[in-house]
Amino acid sequence: MIIRPAEERDLAAILDFWNPLIRETTVTFSSEEKTAEGLARMIAGRRAAGRAFLVAEEAGEVLGLASYDQFRSGNGYAHCMEHTIILAAAARRRGVGRALMAALEDHARAAGAHGMIAAVSAENEAAIAFHRAIGYGPAGLVRQAGRKFGRWLDLVLLQKIL
Repeated sequence: MIIRPAEERDLAAILDFWNPLIRETTVTFSSEEKTAEGLARMIAGRRAAGRAFLVAEEAGEVLGLASYDQFRSGNGYAHCMEHTIILAAAARRRGVGRALMAALEDHARAAGAHGMIAAVSAENEAAIAFHRAIGYGPAGLVRQAGRKFGRWLDLVLLQKIL
């Protein structure tokens, strides 16, 4: 497995595992599916800001992505980042997430980040356990932060000092 910056050739594979999570789960509170154009803009924007958008690849197959950007706008938050990690179903429980996060945290640290935030749906117990296993601790609970499928959803915040 290799971890590398995302490229245009990766867009279709990323959309194939990200959009079903948007459509069918509360892993993300958004109900707007990603498009190739929007994803390309996101990747370019993160790169222009000095952030990373990485993919894990094995035998030519994209297994997952990890990216980060500033947690909140404004220069007072310039050293606090929030990340996104999404894995294809076949990549789970294989060390792909750990490898992506290690590379992402290394990039953020080298770019001057001090802390990394994980904002996780309270219903995503596997993601909460994953983040705890890689050193993220509780930072807060935002009750009824989002709404999807006609229900209010809580958001768990976890944090790691890099």
